[in-house]
Amino acid sequence: MKILKIDHLGIAVNSITEGKSFWTDVLGLAFEGSETVAEQKVTTAFFPVGESEVELLESTAPDGPIAKFIEKKGQGIQHVAFRVENIEAALAELKEKGIQLIDQKPRVGAGGAKIAFLHPKATSGVLVELCER
Repeated sequence: MKILKIDHLGIAVNSITEGKSFWTDVLGLAFEGSETVAEQKVTTAFFPVGESEVELLESTAPDGPIAKFIEKKGQGIQHVAFRVENIEAALAELKEKGIQLIDQKPRVGAGGAKIAFLHPKATSGVLVELCER
């Protein structure tokens, strides 16, 4: 498995509209746009930073994973995403090494990226996303 870079940091927020002003007005980052990913019950907003991005995540449903995260931990960093060359091969390698996966196979994320999550129990409590674009 080859990790190419940190693709993005996912930050759970109550409201993208409210959270957006810090990233644009205070830090001067460009707002790249937002997208709703119905399967994940989330709306995303991206702000490029060099070769990576900050992703704000707002739940679209009270039972969505972001709503549950905020209920337990409050707003804040929800996951770190690493870009990989071949997500299927990466998942197979991790499974072979005994790493607990949330996603056994990739699913479609924001921007049409192939994504898969590793279980935080296997990563010292950090939700890790693999991403292939």
